[in-house]
Amino acid sequence: MHAQDASFDPATFDQHVMATYGRFPIALTRGEGCRVWDSEGRAYLDFAAGIATCTLGHAHPALIDAVSRQIRRLHHVSNLYYIPEQGELARRLCAGAPLERAFFCNSGAEANEAAIKLARKYAHTRRDVSTPVIISAQASFHGRTLATVSATGQPRYHRGFEPLVEGFVHVPYNDFAALEAAVHELEREGPTVAAILLEPLQGEGGIRPGDPVYFQQVRALCDARQILLILDEVQVGVGRTGEFWGHARIGVEPDVITLAKGLAGGLPIGAMLCRRSCDVFEPGDHASTFGGNPLACTAALAVLDTLERDGLVANARERGLQLQRGLEALAGRLPGKIADVRGWGLILGVELGTNEPRAAIDLARAALTQGLLLVPAGPRVLRLVPPLIVTAAECDEALASIERLF
Repeated sequence: MHAQDASFDPATFDQHVMATYGRFPIALTRGEGCRVWDSEGRAYLDFAAGIATCTLGHAHPALIDAVSRQIRRLHHVSNLYYIPEQGELARRLCAGAPLERAFFCNSGAEANEAAIKLARKYAHTRRDVSTPVIISAQASFHGRTLATVSATGQPRYHRGFEPLVEGFVHVPYNDFAALEAAVHELEREGPTVAAILLEPLQGEGGIRPGDPVYFQQVRALCDARQILLILDEVQVGVGRTGEFWGHARIGVEPDVITLAKGLAGGLPIGAMLCRRSCDVFEPGDHASTFGGNPLACTAALAVLDTLERDGLVANARERGLQLQRGLEALAGRLPGKIADVRGWGLILGVELGTNEPRAAIDLARAALTQGLLLVPAGPRVLRLVPPLIVTAAECDEALASIERLF
């Protein structure tokens, strides 16, 4: 344990920091690989990864070296000037997607805000829509800003923040008939729908994978009506699903993608990528002081280099299969305890066989006693999102810990 760790005082923290989070009762002070240590020196196997963010785990040499070199040279200048690292990151991301333009910001919510603004301006300027509407899914999650929380299809995130931003309609996920009916209703008297905003896999909504047939139908509908298809890959992009892009799992190409979380391995960055044909932004339309600064972009480039060099996307696919098979076997040994196991790659959900409203958070709290960090995805789903560097031995260790929990 580091000498400074023992000085942490939760009471002082709570006195001065707003209580906007239901924090677990530990203070993490150090990490290495897939392990973290708390202020008392206890070690944990990290299957939360900063909520699917620490792509390379903790203290990865490639990230340390890249960030250390960059901060000695230049860490921030603002977007009043060309930033070479930003240009290279945009080139790399667009080279691996059907998209050609990038806007950089600091978070997933900001990336989705940018996509919402782009979709509205596109509808106004290209389709002469006076009151554009964006359709998203029930149980979706798109961020905590007022616009993105309005886009989010979960009423529990809306309460207390009304009136919400107008122009959003929510329909059931993976239900094309309901989506098509909503579009027809909205457009009875002319074009209204600017975009359809969906997650390829719903994260906060309970780790619910998208149905490829549904997404292909959505793509065809968007093409027929000149509606933009926006895919929120904030949680599933950058290799987490066992493919670099989450949309590779559903077999469609979007008009807009939003990214954040794992893109820079834990440094704040967000990105919106779009087709050149729908890039209607002009100077002054949108901006971000910190977005895409040299430090964050250098970190993201180090993540991309390491994913490729170390085969981490394939590792996510292989370790994900290992975990899924282990959890399914556990469900068979514990009838009634586990209702379902689902997900792609290293974003997996364990749906608990109970209706208790705090079941997932209580089990995640209990996992601390096993030296394991897990994170809920709704009231009854435990989420497993370890770093993409996780090993087979660490997956076996996590499975053993989860079995002891039950």
